[in-house]
Amino acid sequence: MDSIYTTPEHEALRDQVARFLAREVEPHGAGWEEQGFVPRDVLRRMGAAGLFGLLYESEYGGAEADALTNLVFAEALSQSTFAGFVITVLVHTDMASPHLHHAGSAQQKERYLRRVIAGELITAVAITEPGAGSDVAGIRTTARREGGEWVLNGTKMFITNGVHADLYFVAAKTGPGKRDMSMFIVEKGTPGFSVGCALKKTGWLSSDTAELVLEDVRIPAGNLLGEEGKGFYAVMKNFQTERIALGAMAVGHCQQALKLALDHVRQRQAFGGPLWEQQTIRQRLSMLDAKTRAARQFLYHCGWRVTQGHDVVQEVSMLKALTGELVNEVVQTCQQFHGGMGYIRETAIERLWRDARILAIGGGATEVMLEEVAKRY
Repeated sequence: MDSIYTTPEHEALRDQVARFLAREVEPHGAGWEEQGFVPRDVLRRMGAAGLFGLLYESEYGGAEADALTNLVFAEALSQSTFAGFVITVLVHTDMASPHLHHAGSAQQKERYLRRVIAGELITAVAITEPGAGSDVAGIRTTARREGGEWVLNGTKMFITNGVHADLYFVAAKTGPGKRDMSMFIVEKGTPGFSVGCALKKTGWLSSDTAELVLEDVRIPAGNLLGEEGKGFYAVMKNFQTERIALGAMAVGHCQQALKLALDHVRQRQAFGGPLWEQQTIRQRLSMLDAKTRAARQFLYHCGWRVTQGHDVVQEVSMLKALTGELVNEVVQTCQQFHGGMGYIRETAIERLWRDARILAIGGGATEVMLEEVAKRY
């Protein structure tokens, strides 16, 4: 699709991702839904293809691309009908590993970043807790300094990639103030660090999600990520990258649902002809396509503003609220037009319907996003 924001290089990236999805994902995704996670060899192949380091330094294998290129990748990836696969990748590329990119020391990057980009180490970010979701400042996990070590205690909840990740970026309180928070690097297998349980979800079935438990987890002092006490601001900064990625995911799902619905209503015979001949169906799909196209333009405008160095918190909060609600409207309507088949497991539209629901909740619920908008007027 032509756009003032994209280049031939962007379109080549989109084509590369489409070929990867057609070859490596869509034929196999149903099995991943059954097993509850994406096989790590698939993720390593993505890393080998250069798709995990678009934003990162070339000395570690990255492409040093800009936010618009990263947005093209997220939208192209979200053409998959297996959102559990999509979120597995986007957590690694846009929500977890950016903490290492932005705040990691030269030594930390040398130790981890090359393998993160190659897909040899899959990452997760552990912020949310049983009593602290969108209210990041409400976390209760603590980290105290003991000599040359930090000791972490607490519980994290709803952590994507939580079961099978290799490297975790964990937020913990390091002082008495509400925002006295720091980020830490915790490797899988560290004594005292465990998966409390793998969580069963309504959607995103091929994404592993976990409760994580930290009981006197001792890590070297050098595993502090960035400055002590600055973790809250690191989390807030990366929320913009995360929410643009989730906006791209929502738009991609809208596009796929509309394609599926258009194909279905042109073929499905009812009342003496194809459903497409019913005026209400034609008009509903036309309006939903118009809304999707408008949201897509806003999405790309937000990505462009990031490349220009603007403060985008208000716009990105609007984008997250808008697309999280829109994808549910679009997918549910497209499912409705599939009739009974739209409620049958393993059909693509039913899967998209289940998977879309979380996009109005995860990464900042709609209501929280609208408050972020309102406080900036």
